[in-house]
Amino acid sequence: METILLGFQTLATPMVIFMLVLGLFAGMIVGSIPGINDNIAFAVFIPFSFSMPAEQALALMVGVYCAAATGGAIPAIIIKVPGTASSLLTAEDGNAMARKGMAGRALGIAITSSVVGGVASSIVLLFFAPSLARVALEFGYIENFALAILGLSSVVGLLRGNVAKGAIAAIAGLLVATIGFSPVTGFPRYTFGNMNLIEGIPFVPLLVGLFGVAAMLDLMVGIFRDRKNNIALSKLPEIGSLLLPRALMRRLLPVWVSGSVIGNVIGMLPGAGMLMAIFLAYDNAARRFRRLYEGKPGETTWGNGAPEGIAAPESANNAVTASSMVPLLSLGIPGNSTSALFIGALALHGMVPGPLLFSQHGNIAWMIIVAFLVANILMWPIAVTVIRTVSKPIFLIPKEVLVGVIALLCFMGAYSDGANVFNMWIALVAGLAAFAMRLTNIPLGPFILGLVLGPQLESSLNNSLIISRGTWLVFIDPVSHPISAGMILASILLWTVPVILNFRPKKIA
Repeated sequence: METILLGFQTLATPMVIFMLVLGLFAGMIVGSIPGINDNIAFAVFIPFSFSMPAEQALALMVGVYCAAATGGAIPAIIIKVPGTASSLLTAEDGNAMARKGMAGRALGIAITSSVVGGVASSIVLLFFAPSLARVALEFGYIENFALAILGLSSVVGLLRGNVAKGAIAAIAGLLVATIGFSPVTGFPRYTFGNMNLIEGIPFVPLLVGLFGVAAMLDLMVGIFRDRKNNIALSKLPEIGSLLLPRALMRRLLPVWVSGSVIGNVIGMLPGAGMLMAIFLAYDNAARRFRRLYEGKPGETTWGNGAPEGIAAPESANNAVTASSMVPLLSLGIPGNSTSALFIGALALHGMVPGPLLFSQHGNIAWMIIVAFLVANILMWPIAVTVIRTVSKPIFLIPKEVLVGVIALLCFMGAYSDGANVFNMWIALVAGLAAFAMRLTNIPLGPFILGLVLGPQLESSLNNSLIISRGTWLVFIDPVSHPISAGMILASILLWTVPVILNFRPKKIA
């Protein structure tokens, strides 16, 4: 308890609090710009923190990290362009709800879910960091392969009524992930002699194209359709109240709990990242929604404005933020790429993460932990302020003007990732491909999941087989690798249970 009070005491100075709030505002605004993800935002602010005292600099970094994931939900809901990768699933139900005139309700769900997930992970970080860090040590190549299989198996929840096309999309994502250097042979694959593809297809431009450019094309088609039918061009939906009714909060409470648990568990596992967490949480929420609500009077279908479709990924992605710091602060092992940047921020001020951080710089270590909790509590009023003062005027511009704005933001975002014109071509081709997928009803979610998990799956598989000398049974060994065996069993159940239930004899009325 004394150490926690020491963290609060270090954070309580006016300048440290000011830098934390500044980081929250900056992260929220940057996160709402398509193509500028939390990694880029974090990396941009690190040089500015060099001349600051350590506690002020790290408070700024915590604010940016926490707010960037939340800010990405704003354009995802209003214009169906995720500001960050962690909000890509929020775009589906969130934008569908906004088109029905409930943009404020959708944003309210997103912000509240982010706060709930963030506060939950902050409490976990505050009280359980040392014990949970030991769990992360149990994950080696074999367990990471099983985790990737479990993540891919969560795609089953996204394929309801569209299994063949969804499976094709997931396989296509895995194939695209193989472009670039082979982790085994070291030789380039499928680059066709283009040096820009040596390290694989750049993820940020690809994401910008799949969502941003595709959304721009959707808007253009809608504008042409309206003009053809002599319908006046409309503005985007106005943002109403962000407050949620108590009945809706009670309904979403189980989703928040499950999303927070999934985000906390995934966040502390090295290499898993936010995307794994949001897909698992989204799949879990989809199953619950279909079991309890779909088909009932007044309820929509999944993907067309279900509040659970917003609550699950938003609570999960913010639960990852603080929990990803568990292995980093306790063991010096980053949970994901953004938390890895914290190592650079700490190094700039002469600190090394791990057990020595708590013994040599205990006030700073506990200040970081406490700052996550305070940042997530302050998230709600800051998010509302940003939406009312910055986002709302932008999103109320006419659609024909918005097409140009989206195009500018998307291609600027794609170019900024490495200052390479080739990235703009990647965004354009990806946007055309995503638009064609929408026209042919091929789901985009499985493709993204295959793309993200592909490198982890391939690398973990190769290293696992080297360790086991080619023995595949190592993945289901309940004695030596019980965690891996359990996750493989869970993956099998995710695929087989829906099939069994589908062939179950129906009751005759």
